[in-house]
Amino acid sequence: MAAAPLAGDESLDDRVPFLARLESEDRSALLSLGRQLVFTPRMVLLRQSEPSSHVLIVTHGWTKVTASAANGYEALLALRGPGDIVGEAAALTGRPRSATVTALEPVRTVAVVREHFNDFLARSPAVSFALLGLTSDRTRAADRRRLEFASMSVRERFAALLLDLARTNGHRTEEGTELSVPLSKQELAGSVGASREMVQRLLKELRERGVVLTGRRTMVLLRMDVLRRIAGGEPPVNWDLRD
Repeated sequence: MAAAPLAGDESLDDRVPFLARLESEDRSALLSLGRQLVFTPRMVLLRQSEPSSHVLIVTHGWTKVTASAANGYEALLALRGPGDIVGEAAALTGRPRSATVTALEPVRTVAVVREHFNDFLARSPAVSFALLGLTSDRTRAADRRRLEFASMSVRERFAALLLDLARTNGHRTEEGTELSVPLSKQELAGSVGASREMVQRLLKELRERGVVLTGRRTMVLLRMDVLRRIAGGEPPVNWDLRD
């Protein structure tokens, strides 16, 4: 939205949701196979390590996709919203779910039983190719993000994350660009491979510099230009941005 694409982010194909990739006839046919499920904020839609019995197609609201390591560290992998599909990898492979999906706000979905979903893909080559394209785009975007983050400091990664959230989940207000999804400090930390304390310190610094405005699970980005400079490794003059 408000943020300009970062270097190496010329293609935003991974942000095109699954339903938007389908012809209207295929879209209607797929949705007719399932039943509607409704989730309230913070409810778990799918849980990591559980067996797969169905896929979910999000029709309203936003969710977060997280994965937990054996030591308890939780990483934010992605945000999925209207038109997105979740749980498809486990449904295709028959393996346990690799991540947990949680509602960030009221969410409506259509649940399609795994067998019905796989049968539909077998009968619909166009839908299968659309799903393959989505998987490829998501993998490519994740690889690109890992490559970019490997060369960045925590502070640069955090600025890049805020820009990315502004582009995908931000909306304009009189003050600036407000992030539409309510993410905790722990969730933000998990997305950039940092500690909660580090993210808290970075947010404090950005607040004091007039770059962001935060509330309880709310954030408004006031100075996108400053965030771009930090993400690009060019902190504003006279800033002490050492970790």
